[in-house]
Amino acid sequence: MSTVNPQPLWQPDPGHIARAQITEFQAWAAENHGAPAEGGYAALHRWSVDELDTFWEAVTQWFDVRFSTPCTRVLGDRSMPGAQWFPGATLNYAEHALRAAETRPDEPALLCVDETHDPIPVTWSELRRQVGSLAAELRALGVRPGDRVSGYLPNIPQAVVALLATAAVGGVWTSCAPDFGARSVLDRFQQVEPVVLFTVDGYRYGGKEHDRRDTVAELRRELPTLRAVVHIPLLGTEAPEGALEWSALTGADTDPVFEQVPFDHPLWVLYSSGTTGLPKAIVQSQGGILVEHLKQLGLHCDLGPEDRFFWYTSTGWMMWNFLVSGLLTGTTIVLYDGSPGHPDTGAQWRIAERTAATFYGTSAAYVMACRKADVHPARDYDLSTVKCVATTGSPLPPDGFRWLHDEVRPDLWIASVSGGTDVCSCFAGAVPTLPVYIGELQAPGLGTDLQSWDPSGKPLIDEVGELVVTNPMPSMPIHFWNDPDGTRYRDSYFDVYPGVWRHGDWITLTSRGSVIIHGRSDSTLNRQGVRMGSADIYEAVERLPEIKESLVIGVEQPDGGYWMPLFVHLAPGATLDETLVNRVKKTIREQLSPRHIPDEIIEVPGIPHTLTGKRIEVPVKRLLQGTPLEKAVNPGSIDNLDLLSFYEDLGRKRS
Repeated sequence: MSTVNPQPLWQPDPGHIARAQITEFQAWAAENHGAPAEGGYAALHRWSVDELDTFWEAVTQWFDVRFSTPCTRVLGDRSMPGAQWFPGATLNYAEHALRAAETRPDEPALLCVDETHDPIPVTWSELRRQVGSLAAELRALGVRPGDRVSGYLPNIPQAVVALLATAAVGGVWTSCAPDFGARSVLDRFQQVEPVVLFTVDGYRYGGKEHDRRDTVAELRRELPTLRAVVHIPLLGTEAPEGALEWSALTGADTDPVFEQVPFDHPLWVLYSSGTTGLPKAIVQSQGGILVEHLKQLGLHCDLGPEDRFFWYTSTGWMMWNFLVSGLLTGTTIVLYDGSPGHPDTGAQWRIAERTAATFYGTSAAYVMACRKADVHPARDYDLSTVKCVATTGSPLPPDGFRWLHDEVRPDLWIASVSGGTDVCSCFAGAVPTLPVYIGELQAPGLGTDLQSWDPSGKPLIDEVGELVVTNPMPSMPIHFWNDPDGTRYRDSYFDVYPGVWRHGDWITLTSRGSVIIHGRSDSTLNRQGVRMGSADIYEAVERLPEIKESLVIGVEQPDGGYWMPLFVHLAPGATLDETLVNRVKKTIREQLSPRHIPDEIIEVPGIPHTLTGKRIEVPVKRLLQGTPLEKAVNPGSIDNLDLLSFYEDLGRKRS
C-alpha cells in the first residue's frame, strides 16, 4: 500500500511540544540516563527499546515510584513469556493512586456523572478515607494478599473505592458490568473463585431502571467461595438477607494501610471476550500496571494534576481499569454511568463540556455514529478545555479523523490508539509532540518494540504484516488463571513466532514511523495470497448513509475456493436494491481495489458484537463454515445471540 508523505492533519505547535511531559522527560533522561537529547520522539523511542532496563529505571525515577524494598535489578529475565521485572522490589499500586491526597486533599479526584449529566465530585481526601475504611473492613472479613475480590458494578465511585481497597490489602480485583447476564459473569468469576462480591441492586441505562437482584441471587448461589456480599443500593432497595451494607463498611475515618507486595504480585484479572470458549482470565501485576500506566498516561497522554480525564467505558472493559489509573498521575477522572447516547447521540460531548474534560476518550464507533447523526460538537457544546480526543475499540476511519478535525476544532489533537486487554495498555497511539496523519496512529509506545512481520519473521516497512512485540512489556500477563503450565498463555501469543508476542492484528509501520491498523489477522481476508484488513472495507462501506453497519468474512471453501460475503445492516428506510448494491461495489472498487469487492452483499437483521462492542468476525466465519452455534461461539459473550441464527442458517444451507 502507498504510504507516501501526505500533509499532516494536525501538527503540535512549538509551545505544545515544549510543555509536554515527554519533552521534559527526554531532556531529564538525556542528562541522567544517557538518552538522546536530540532527534525528538524517534530517537527517544529507539533508545527506550535498545536500552530497555535503563528506560524503565528512568520511568520509575521520573514518576517517583515508591519502592518500600528496592529491586536487585530492573529486568531479571528478558524471555517471553516469563520476563521478570524489578525482582526483589515491593510496592503498592493503591498507595500511588492516592498520593495526590497528600498535597491536594480538597480537590476532586473523581467527577461522577449519571444520565442527568450533572457531575458530583469526590475529593482526594474523601476517596482516601473511604478506601481506608473499606480496606480495614476487608481485612476484618479475612481477605488476605492473593484473595480475589469481585465487583458486579457499573462505572460508579464505589467501584473505584472497591478496586483501590482490594489493591491496598494485596487482594486481586476483578469486575463485570451489570449488563452482563449471570452466565457471562459466572464464566468469568467461577474461574477465579472470589471471596467477596460487591453488587448493585440494578442500574440505570437509556432512561430506564434495570433490576439485577435476581441475577445477584444467582451469582451468590453459584459462587460457593464467597465469604461476604456487599450491597450497594443504586436503585434504593434494601440489602438482601446476609448481605453487608456498603455504607456500614465505608463510614469510618481510617487511614489506609497499604500492603507492600512484590512487584509481580497480581493486581487484577481481566477477561478476553470469550467468543469461542471460556474467556481467558488474564492476570496483570501491581508493579507492571503501575509503571506501564504511568508511562502511558503521564508521557503519552500527557496527563497531570491540572487535567480531567474522561473515557466512556464500563467496568467490563479494560479501558475502565486504564481510566482508574489516571489517578496515578494526580488527574481528576470522570466516571460516567449510563448510555453513551442518552438522551441523544451528543451525550458524551455534553459530559465532556460539563466536566471540563481535557482528555476525552471514546470508541471509533461513537465518532462515526455522531458523524452519521449529523452531530455538531463545537457548535452545540463548549469544548474549549478538550485538548485531545482519543479513540479505540476499532480503527478510526479517515472520515472519523476529518470529522473530528472539522466539527470539534482544527487544532484538536486526535489520538487513535491500539492495544489490548492482554496488556491493559497501548502498543501504539498518542504522542503529544508528533503530527497526526489521517487514518494513522502517531507512533509505537515507548519501551515497546512494535514491528510488522511477514510469515517468515522478516520485518516489514510500508507493507501489511503481523503486529508483533519483540521485547517484554511490564504489563504483559504474569499468567492466566488456571493455566498451571502456561500452555494456554503460550498458545495465545507465542505459537507463531516463539519468544515474540504476536497479537493477532494486521498493521503497517510506515517509513514516517506512524502505524496503520487493518483489523484482526485471525479473521483476515486473503484473496489470491493478498492479505486485506476488514477495517478498510468497513471504513469505505459505512460512509454510505444507507449502511448502518457491516461485517465482511472470508471463508475458505472445501473445494479450495474462497467466498467473501459482505453483510450489511441497513439504516431505517433503506433498501438493498440493485442500485445500492452497485453503489457499494463502486465505493469499494474506487476507494480500495477490485480485489476488495465482496462475492455477495447480503442484508442482515443486525451485526453481532461482543459484550464490549467489537464485531465478532471469527465465530461468524465458523458458523458460515457449518460449525454448530454451540461450538462456534460462547453464547454468554455476545450482545444479541438471536442475530447469530441467521448466520448459522446460512452456513447450514451452504454446507
